[in-house]
Amino acid sequence: MEKSCTLLIHFDKATPALANEIKEALESNDVEAKIDAMKKAILLLLNGETIPQLFITIVRYVLRTEDHIVQKLLLLYLEIIEKTNSQGKLLPEMILICQNLRNNLQSPNEYLRGVTLRFLCRLNNAEIIEPLIPSVLENLEHRHPFVRKNAILAIMSIYKLPQGEQLLDHAPELIEKVLSTEQDASAKRNAFLMLFNCDQERAISYLFSHIDRISDWGDQLQMVVLELIRKVCRTNKAEKGKYIKIIISLLNAQSTAVVYECANTLVSLSSAPTAIRAAANTYSQLLLSQSDNNVKLIVLDRLNELKASHKEIMVEMVMDVLRALSSPNLDIRRKTLDIVLDLITPRNIDEVVMTLKKEVMKTQSGELEKDGEYRQMLVQAIHSCAIKFPDVAGTVVHLLMDFLGDSNVASATDVAIFVREIIESNPKLRVSIITRLLDTFYQIRAARVCSYALWIIGEYCLSLSEVESGIATIKQCLGDLPFYTIKEEGDTQDDSKKSQQVNSITVSSKRPAILADGTYATQSAALETAMSPPTLAQGSLRSIGNLRSLILSGDFFLGAVVACTLTKLVLRLEGLQPSKVEINAATSNALLIMVSMLQLGQSSFLPHPIDNDSHGRILLCIRLLCNTGDAMRKIWLEKCRESFVKMLSDKQLRKSEEIRSESLISQAQPDDLIDFYHLKSRKGMSQLELEDEVQDDLKRATGEFIKEGDDANKLNRILQLTGFSDPVYAEAYVTVHHYDIVLDVTVINRTKETLQNLCLELATMGDLKLVERPQNYTLAPESSKQIKANIKVSSTETGVIFGNIVYETSKVHERTVVVLNDIHIDIMDYISPASCADVAFRTMWAEFEWENKVAINTVIQDENEFLNHIIKSTNMKCLTPQSALEGECGYLAANLYAKSVFGEDALVNVSIEKQADNKLSGYIRIRSKTQGIALSLGDKITLKQKGGA
Repeated sequence: MEKSCTLLIHFDKATPALANEIKEALESNDVEAKIDAMKKAILLLLNGETIPQLFITIVRYVLRTEDHIVQKLLLLYLEIIEKTNSQGKLLPEMILICQNLRNNLQSPNEYLRGVTLRFLCRLNNAEIIEPLIPSVLENLEHRHPFVRKNAILAIMSIYKLPQGEQLLDHAPELIEKVLSTEQDASAKRNAFLMLFNCDQERAISYLFSHIDRISDWGDQLQMVVLELIRKVCRTNKAEKGKYIKIIISLLNAQSTAVVYECANTLVSLSSAPTAIRAAANTYSQLLLSQSDNNVKLIVLDRLNELKASHKEIMVEMVMDVLRALSSPNLDIRRKTLDIVLDLITPRNIDEVVMTLKKEVMKTQSGELEKDGEYRQMLVQAIHSCAIKFPDVAGTVVHLLMDFLGDSNVASATDVAIFVREIIESNPKLRVSIITRLLDTFYQIRAARVCSYALWIIGEYCLSLSEVESGIATIKQCLGDLPFYTIKEEGDTQDDSKKSQQVNSITVSSKRPAILADGTYATQSAALETAMSPPTLAQGSLRSIGNLRSLILSGDFFLGAVVACTLTKLVLRLEGLQPSKVEINAATSNALLIMVSMLQLGQSSFLPHPIDNDSHGRILLCIRLLCNTGDAMRKIWLEKCRESFVKMLSDKQLRKSEEIRSESLISQAQPDDLIDFYHLKSRKGMSQLELEDEVQDDLKRATGEFIKEGDDANKLNRILQLTGFSDPVYAEAYVTVHHYDIVLDVTVINRTKETLQNLCLELATMGDLKLVERPQNYTLAPESSKQIKANIKVSSTETGVIFGNIVYETSKVHERTVVVLNDIHIDIMDYISPASCADVAFRTMWAEFEWENKVAINTVIQDENEFLNHIIKSTNMKCLTPQSALEGECGYLAANLYAKSVFGEDALVNVSIEKQADNKLSGYIRIRSKTQGIALSLGDKITLKQKGGA
């Protein structure tokens, strides 16, 4: 049984010579030296050293020191030293300190009296305490409240000792008298706490006799009253009604801590709608009145818990909760939106959306640094509202489209995704959305947002006027063609200069401008320069069309999207425009744009040439426009839309399945064990031990106990640390919790000699830290010893624990060292599957700097089988929907995601291709914010990927 500890301070600078230095300092007359020496002695004791020779020195030279700091340190020293022998009897030298404690309790100094009384609260030796009881009782009438309140606590701790009722049989009556006459708030609180813990009936009697004055009591005493009510109502539920009146009266208390505890108590004691509504109102008021962000986050957690159990009541409070968006803290805003989105109903959706619209408009001012990020959160919230209730989409979609040109790319991307889904799910809004998109397209500055907008234009411009406007908008944003021209200038007299070319790029762009009277006009920007395009792109390209500037900066993926969009528009124009001349003109213009992009991509003016994928897509568009067939027309104009519709329906299906699976989770199974633990024998068992015993019974009945603690399973997790031929055999059972690792090491002495000063010395590599310094042990011949070691974990990384066992024998006084095998901590113990949105996955993939690329090397020949093997080996979740992984096409790409217990994100992309010989090839890419998780996951995948090998 480990000893109880009331004081814990880390200290790793202990040396054998330190004890002698402490002794010399204590014997000196220098008070500062004594203070320093006492601190070092306490630290050594707390870290496992015994130092028995110091006790007499302290009695002789420290006991009579009048300095208050020295006396306080002396009490700490007396608190942690061993006071009993191996049989549990009080050591005879402990009697020496009783007189000193009595002197302190009768000292004229209030501080000495108070700290000595506090020391007695942590003392559980009745033999030391008994002669001090008269002095303790005298302090109940001391003039200073600091002494009185500590005297009450000392009496409470003495009364709670096993022999306490014999030592102080009249303590409750005495404290009740003190409580009736005490004026100090903290002393009164301690007196009521003593009655609450030692004589509950007296505490209840006092409470109801002064029930009219509870609102005037101090907040400390009111908190203890609430604690008493919780305890009484748990044991006697029939009397709950009369206590709830007290709680509701305290909801109007001056102290916010009391009000918060009242709400918590109401929720824990009653599920009546009135009580829950009162608690929810209290939380909402605290949310608005408190300026501390930590308090707001805690209150939001409580509201979230109420939402899970009392959703119908929380729906009424949704507008009150939304007022928390006034806080500038993003974590509070995010939590508030998460709660509100789960409380949306047809009755409150209009009010919620109206509030969110106002918040979006507030972010346009740009006063705060994180307005862009907050706007992104609001857009995602509005998006969720529009998906649940499509009727509100029309009221917000046009407002949000103003943010397609937002400088915050993530926010603009979310708006584009929102518009893409709304235009498909709300056909009535299609015409207005397309018109607005074409009017605001020139404002878009992000390539990714341009890609989304171009896809929408290509798919949903269905009428003749819309198609023509779409083609005109794209041409206008691309500017005049070609993208560049080369002019030769040279001096005929200088042969070397004749061969030089001066590059001149002529850039022309048109965009609408708003005149003073509010009408639109077209302005052109022309730029001629002899500079290279990279310099041009960095400088003056801001004044030209958005598509032109992005393509001239080398974004050929966007160029391929432009080509595909123009192809769709021209193909649709062929079915709408009766005039062949117009169709041929549009086709020629589209072909000229595509050829110009290919010419630009193969020139030497850009920092890098066009990539093969974009080059191939643009060539495919050119071939298609030159020779259009009905089959290809159907694929481009119909199948693309069908794929998108299927993706949306699959997304909604997955979300509904997740909701259904969560609702099907049962809190109790029909065959669960009903255990009447009150009928268990209580002999020698505390309440806590009883509850633990019941939990073990439950685990045995349900089979869970066998999984976690069965001996056979435990044997599989034992690690051998030394060889069978070593004089000391050691093995360890490793238990991994979230933030710490417990090593249960069994050490066996296989020799015929007694091993002295045997010590388990451990060291760690990685983000692991040894918590405590193991003690020295003496091991009898052929005996064994259980040694526990605690190691803290601070990040998700495959750590290594290594070390030695060091001991001495009586024959050979040299220290013998036995080197232990390394213990490798598995990263899988810290990773659990998790979900995240595709947009969030792509954002993190772009931001994370650590990547580990693992080549696929496996004997598995089926792509899906290999993917499932990787998911099982890495304990990750596949974000790619199952419908996208179906079929046999010879290749597969999937995204996996997991989260560690430390909140770290682990992203994995699996890209597989089947070769002609049926072997799988490709790469598994791991990305994370920290190096450790990327390397550790890579090692795990490398080890496990071969599968059946």
